[in-house]
Amino acid sequence: MTTLLVIAKEPRPGRVKTRLTPPFTPEEAAALAEASLADTLDAVANAPARRRVLVLEGTPGPWLPDGFEVVPQCRGGLDERLAAAFAGCDGPALLIGMDTPQVTPELLTVDWSDCDAYFGAADDGGFWALGLAEPDPSRLRGVPMSTPHTGAAQRARLGDLRVRDLPRLRDVDTAYDADLVARTAPTGRFAAALARLAPATHR
Repeated sequence: MTTLLVIAKEPRPGRVKTRLTPPFTPEEAAALAEASLADTLDAVANAPARRRVLVLEGTPGPWLPDGFEVVPQCRGGLDERLAAAFAGCDGPALLIGMDTPQVTPELLTVDWSDCDAYFGAADDGGFWALGLAEPDPSRLRGVPMSTPHTGAAQRARLGDLRVRDLPRLRDVDTAYDADLVARTAPTGRFAAALARLAPATHR
């Protein structure tokens, strides 16, 4: 069975979702990040898994549900931190971030028969999910992160593997993204948090 990994930052003002400021204050951006993380962890908690691991920069808070192991992120660039997350697994693993609160348990229920890898492209040119049947950190090290071509570069790094593509999703980076994502998951914590803060966008 699969190990589900979530790589995340503690939702602290000024440290997360800085591209939401403006129109949101750092405190409001952190509240949205916390809601996004809570929705993500809830989806992972309700998906079948051998292990559920939060790879965290910072300290766990009340938003962390039961049933998760927490491991600290290593030092280095994002490629090194993602590689280290996979290095801690001894079987099939699927990694996602905290920026897609619209993710569902169904999307995270993967079947490794006739498949070596899963890849979920993001609308901004990155990727929201990466799965490896045999976790190999070298598949991530050296991939340029946070560029419009990150997804293509990571997908190319899987070239000799049998890859199944997951649906394309939108990361929450900007207020525009937040509005679109909330509409796709209107009953989640993220949508509720955004609705409470909506007047801030008109300041």
